[in-house]
Amino acid sequence: MFESLIAALHSPASPEAQKPSRRLLHLATVFIIAFLALAVVMLRLYRLNELPAGIQVSEALNGVDALRVLNGEHAVFFPSEFSGHEGLVVYLIALSISLLDRTDLALRLPTALANAATVFVVFWLGRLLFGRDESGAATPWRGIFIGGFGACLMAVSIGQTVLGRTVFRANHLLLLISLCLALLWWGWRERSWWAVTLAGVCAGLVQYTYIPARFTPFLFLVLGLSFLLPRRFESPRSLRSELPWILNFGGTALLVAAPILIFFASHPEHFLLRSNAISVLQPHVNQGNLLSVFLDNVIWHLAAFGFKGDVSWRHNFGALPMLNPWEAFFFWLGAGIALWRWRRPSCRLLLLWLAFLLLPAVIARDYAPNTLRMLGATPAVYLATAFGLWEAFQFARKRLFPSRVAESAAALGAVAVVVVTVQGVSTFRNYFGVWAFERGVQFAYEVPWSDFARTLDALPSSEGELYLIPNSLDHPSFDYIYRGDASTFYFPRETADLGFLASEIESALAGMENPTVVKVVQLNNVHVGWIGNDTGRVAVLLGKYARLDGVEHYNDFHVLNFSDLSLERRWTFYERLQSLTVQYDGGISLMGLAFGQGPEEYTAARPIELRKDKPLWIALNWETVPDLEVDFSVSIRLQNSAGEVVFQEDSLLWNPLHRPTSDWTPGERIDSLYQISVPPDKPAGDYELRLVVYNTETLVPTVQVGVWEPELTLAVVRIEESD
Repeated sequence: MFESLIAALHSPASPEAQKPSRRLLHLATVFIIAFLALAVVMLRLYRLNELPAGIQVSEALNGVDALRVLNGEHAVFFPSEFSGHEGLVVYLIALSISLLDRTDLALRLPTALANAATVFVVFWLGRLLFGRDESGAATPWRGIFIGGFGACLMAVSIGQTVLGRTVFRANHLLLLISLCLALLWWGWRERSWWAVTLAGVCAGLVQYTYIPARFTPFLFLVLGLSFLLPRRFESPRSLRSELPWILNFGGTALLVAAPILIFFASHPEHFLLRSNAISVLQPHVNQGNLLSVFLDNVIWHLAAFGFKGDVSWRHNFGALPMLNPWEAFFFWLGAGIALWRWRRPSCRLLLLWLAFLLLPAVIARDYAPNTLRMLGATPAVYLATAFGLWEAFQFARKRLFPSRVAESAAALGAVAVVVVTVQGVSTFRNYFGVWAFERGVQFAYEVPWSDFARTLDALPSSEGELYLIPNSLDHPSFDYIYRGDASTFYFPRETADLGFLASEIESALAGMENPTVVKVVQLNNVHVGWIGNDTGRVAVLLGKYARLDGVEHYNDFHVLNFSDLSLERRWTFYERLQSLTVQYDGGISLMGLAFGQGPEEYTAARPIELRKDKPLWIALNWETVPDLEVDFSVSIRLQNSAGEVVFQEDSLLWNPLHRPTSDWTPGERIDSLYQISVPPDKPAGDYELRLVVYNTETLVPTVQVGVWEPELTLAVVRIEESD
């Protein structure tokens, strides 16, 4: 049987069979290519310099590394604290920057072009796989339909549009694996040395793209064995004749991939860092229940084909499934038929492609489905969908319209054109009219930080100004965009050591010749006192040792300006913490309190006289019990003598790692910092400063053990008459 399949691959198509429809075949091919070109121009390249509006973290990290390459720093793998990334995307971006300057377009164009080129390769690959039947007879219309329709569906997909316009190195995996398989299939069939060699080059280059590429050698190995093992018994001589072709492909791939393989052999920690963190094979991930966790992951990722979508705005639009209902129906039909006909080479290739390139997603445990990790299998998904539709059409035609072949084929073509056109228009409207302006997208692509970098880039810098910006690891978009001369300092984020944070900022100011103004950048939608917002903690610190001169407001962020800096004394968030032991029945305890105005600290032993010209800062120290499953928030209130709440500020309780109380380490002391300004319209008199701790989800307060009251009086404050 295998000999007949090989003969089918090598036998030329019958000229007599193609003559009657050759012109129509050419017209159909030209039409499909023109449609694909229009689709990728409008959905992958249109307004690429504007949308997405911001630059998200992984994009910016690639851009920053590309700038390093242009400065002479070279590597095959660029490590980072959490994982690192392969070098192909970095060098392509560096080339783009050298041609287009340091712009958003230069950053995104290489991956957008890779995603766009993939749809043309998928069209070619579909024609190669299905342009002949199992006997070797030419079936050009089947090949054109499956390749063309699969490529068109991929081109107009909203999910592929979102992923294809973002600097995800997986887009290069997508292109190279498709091109490799197309060249390998065609080169082996036509006995073309150059095609097989180029396929080997693609197979080697794919290792420089994305972590799931590490599974492609297994795909090539199993696919090759599925062809070669039967020949071992049928014709050993014929098997030996294939050895030079195998060595050509494998040797070329190994030679091209050698630099990164040598790097990983020398630095195995980089090879396994990301996998060790999220792989279901790790005990800390599967929690001793490997099979259950793995099967759960499999189910949720398969659900992407018609049932459940990726919830990340970086990867998707509105958590839509990868395939809509009718696409999902034909995908599952096509996959089922391919499984039934697994002995046919084209069906076997689709099945193995799906299996090996979906595996990286299902063995990674964070959330599911994750369509970015599934991206390498996308061409097989859409080809299987088109294959299912073609087989359903053939089944229906033979039973309903056996004598109307041309009419039914024309009807199928017309329906296909209408469907992909409607989906293309829908995708265009959803992406450019809805997705690009969703709040989740603005957050995922860090639009405020990109806007800040562009704004600062356009402003003249003044001597003595210092911009305080959260650690660049979390906002590398600033490093990529900003090219000005203003003094900036990346203060440490996610540190529980407030003394260290204070000393770092003080040292940055002390290192300047004549610091006059400190500018703290803050997002508009984050409360200044929220512990998860690092700029809130810095604003509290600066409020003690400088004067707030004003706030510069922009669309997505604002800048707090502080002057009259006091560097004569050591900077600290608080000098002393007043010990408390307030236990709440919800499993959290208040262990300490500090508050004051400016550098002056107060005690709760006597009424505190508040000045309206300076904000009141409050530090609260917390501790939680083991197995706490509740996320708490706090409410700080001013209550007058009549018992009326005249002022209230509410904030989530997060630790410096941006985790809610349910995820705190039991017994660890956590500081939360708040800064409130006395409302100018409040009359003079005595007020009680009160605290309420409540369940964030249910809004139900937790009460003090032994007191059974939700409100705790922190101090009595006295507001004086204004002069």
